[in-house]
Amino acid sequence: MGHNLKVTIDSDSGFCFGVVYAIDMAEDILSEDGYLYCLGDIVHNDEEVSRLKAKGLKIINHEDLKHINNEKVLIRAHGEAPETYKLALENNITLIDASCPVVLKLQNRIKSSYDSKEKIVIFGKHGHAEVIGLQGQTNDEALVFQSMEELEQLELPQKFTLYSQTTKSTDTFYKIKQHLLDRGYDLKANDTICRQVSNRDKDLPEFAKRYNKIVFVSGKKSSNGKVLYEVCKRHNPNTYFVSDVSELDKEMFQVGDTVGIAGATSTPMWLMEEVKQALEAF
Repeated sequence: MGHNLKVTIDSDSGFCFGVVYAIDMAEDILSEDGYLYCLGDIVHNDEEVSRLKAKGLKIINHEDLKHINNEKVLIRAHGEAPETYKLALENNITLIDASCPVVLKLQNRIKSSYDSKEKIVIFGKHGHAEVIGLQGQTNDEALVFQSMEELEQLELPQKFTLYSQTTKSTDTFYKIKQHLLDRGYDLKANDTICRQVSNRDKDLPEFAKRYNKIVFVSGKKSSNGKVLYEVCKRHNPNTYFVSDVSELDKEMFQVGDTVGIAGATSTPMWLMEEVKQALEAF
């Protein structure tokens, strides 16, 4: 006897425009040249990376880049630090720059602040590609913290400018801003969170409440995936995080359950469709 699950995919889930832009660019060049180097995973989703690797995408790191000459290299949506552009010039590398416009705008704002001798603090994930690119605008002098607990441990200057990685939670950013003002810091706070991401924060609670169960599909490396999964979990405790179809278990569901599928801004729609088909087959 089948479970007869009623499954709906959140129409707002799936790739943000920055990721769509980067993947479109990659696919165009792959169809022409048969291969393309990409600096870091093009998207924080292993399934989508595997699909593109099969078409000839070669993922490289910054160390590899030093030994590449006269080739095309894609810069993904997360953006890069100024050093990468310098190295590309030296090695006669053609950069296919798919940096997200929202990230580029943020890099420029941070660079202006830094050039104006402002002290800069960034709410972001250590080691994240976007954050490394942002720190690069400040000669790596910006302070970075990824949680309220870590913020408490930092020695902050009395006066500084606060920025945020584009995929952080808006609610958390404004709590941090208020906390710092309450502690008496002379603070200039710039909400630089991508609206496509923050609007998901606002719309997802309603989606999550509508169903008996939520299956949240995301790569484990996705910062945005972690944030949005927590949003779903907060509004529907019966929320399950899966990276691919193999992680689904029939035991998670009751006969006749309504199931909502949501995903990160790095989750491809084809993967959510696969999850939907698997659930409908239970």
